[in-house]
Amino acid sequence: MSKKRTNGSSKKSGTTLGRWFARWFHGGSRQLAEELEAAKQEKGAAESGEVEELISPGKQILRNFLERKLAVGALCLLITMFIVMFVGPLMMPNYSDAYTEVTQQSIPPTMSMMAVPKEMKNDIKMIDGYGSFTVGLSNAGKVYVWGAAKIGTTGVDVAEIPEEVQNAKIAMVAAGIDHIVAIGEDGKVYCWGNKRLGQYGTEAEAMEADGQLNPNIAYMPEELVTEGVDVENVKKLTCGYQCTAILMNDGTLYLWGNKMTYANMDIFLNMTGLKDIDFTLNYVVGLAMKRDSVYTGTRGLYDVVRANVSGPAVKMKEFLNGRTISSLTATSSSVCLLLDDGTIGFVGDFASGLTPAPTLSEGERYVQVVGGSYHYSGLTDKGNVYSWGSNVLDQTKVSAKAANSAKLYAGAFQTYSVDENDALTAKWGLKGYVFGTETHGADIFQRIINGGKMTMTIGAVAVIISAVIGVIIGCISGYFGGKADILLMRVAEIFTAIPFLPFAMILSAIMGRMTLSEDTRIFIIMCILGVLTWPGLARLVRGQVLVARESEYVMAAKAMGVKERRIAFKHILPNVMSVILVSLMLDFGTCMLTESSLSYLGFGVTYPRPTWGNMLNGANNATIINAYWWQWVFTAIFLAVTTICINIVGDALRDVMDPKSSVEK
Repeated sequence: MSKKRTNGSSKKSGTTLGRWFARWFHGGSRQLAEELEAAKQEKGAAESGEVEELISPGKQILRNFLERKLAVGALCLLITMFIVMFVGPLMMPNYSDAYTEVTQQSIPPTMSMMAVPKEMKNDIKMIDGYGSFTVGLSNAGKVYVWGAAKIGTTGVDVAEIPEEVQNAKIAMVAAGIDHIVAIGEDGKVYCWGNKRLGQYGTEAEAMEADGQLNPNIAYMPEELVTEGVDVENVKKLTCGYQCTAILMNDGTLYLWGNKMTYANMDIFLNMTGLKDIDFTLNYVVGLAMKRDSVYTGTRGLYDVVRANVSGPAVKMKEFLNGRTISSLTATSSSVCLLLDDGTIGFVGDFASGLTPAPTLSEGERYVQVVGGSYHYSGLTDKGNVYSWGSNVLDQTKVSAKAANSAKLYAGAFQTYSVDENDALTAKWGLKGYVFGTETHGADIFQRIINGGKMTMTIGAVAVIISAVIGVIIGCISGYFGGKADILLMRVAEIFTAIPFLPFAMILSAIMGRMTLSEDTRIFIIMCILGVLTWPGLARLVRGQVLVARESEYVMAAKAMGVKERRIAFKHILPNVMSVILVSLMLDFGTCMLTESSLSYLGFGVTYPRPTWGNMLNGANNATIINAYWWQWVFTAIFLAVTTICINIVGDALRDVMDPKSSVEK
């Protein structure tokens, strides 16, 4: 008997596919319905020993939600966003809203700022950097460039090394903010990169190109181009922001570039008798012939010295006490002096929170000090390496591999150590920017994380305010009805009639004229968003309460003498909570977009405090949209993905919590 039924089942299965295709074109049939019912009965008979599972409403909602793969994915992504935005800032101890860096402006996404080419890793002669790129020279005389080498919208790429430089044997090289200067072993001077502001080029070349000379430019000396230099007598080649200096052993100085970048550049143009030279961000600094002072041409500028970056300042003569200065190394705002006894001193301006120079062991002395934009690294006679100064970009986190180094080189925010065989042993500092930098030089990734936290916080608080007002008014209006209903709904209509965005802009503009702290301003923005967005939720709650108040459990509560207020808020409100939660989820995304719109238009949270809206505000011109796409694309993606995920989750919750909505669809 069993065998016969099995064969019958097989026969039916063999024709099922054909019947499904027939049903596709001709619709269902009675035979198919009977077969499906029979199969269902057979399955029920096989499982007749099982007890039907009872599922609570909450578990059923969860089960239905988990069946929606898109909604589950959106929820996971949304949770990840929240974790990243609220936990991420805790992982950024050096982050500051007000951080700016002129040498790191508008850098595209890159993580190659410490990527020393493998061809020169074991043959390093020198490394130098000032801004977003670094230049290196091998002992074979070959030049290498790494980092963000494209210069803004100029179309210049300093990584495109001229063919004549590639064919020459280079003796030394230096990098400025947007140009590179090299000297060949034959004494010829090579320059490439941006030259619009006198970074290189003679007066004759300027006259030929522009027909006139720019009084704000000190042009490259003609003899450097026609005759070159005696490379054996070159003591130092160094570049500043848009300037270059070549110092000879006899004290002769060749200096050229943009005079607007350095206040005292004219003083040094005809200077002789210097022992060393370097550039801070605003001044040219030189070591006087007697090696007893830092010369700037401005009295009192660098006349006092500190033994450490945070120590007390004393007069230069008192600090030296008979010692002399062997060399100087400059950062953007200070100068480190290496004395003849191997100790160091500092002149200039020092911000708070800097990592101090270490106290050396007895008998240990510095033999070399190099400087980046805001940090110094020193090598001692015992082979120990130390870094101090600013650690905002990890410049002072010395690698453990740097022990027993023979020489150090510095980029703008990096340090490289090599051994006695000229092989790279360690490197530390800034690797790059995952999402690039914005127009002020700040890391876009860090600002997106901190801006997302602010945007989400504003949206969440605004929704809470809106929910409190909307739920109370909607519940009172729907349950009590009558004059209370009429009055409250007319008030809601008044708020609805207010043009939201213009009104919010007016209020924000009024606040802009008031002396309010940024935190107070942000709190008021939250209140504005919350107070102006409650009418929709109030109407929704009112409609649900109107239906629920006619239910039997409400009648029973009234018959038992339960107070009206308790019935409204303790019995009816929990039964409409699912609809409220869905509405709040969707309103959360709306409030985030509204805040972003206000900030984008300049009426919300203002710079430097980041939000996704004001980050997009900085990218509202054609140049940034076309040339600096990373300044708006990543922020827009985060905002779009977050709000879309919120809407997907909200729609899914509405469908699983309200079966009627699914049926109606």
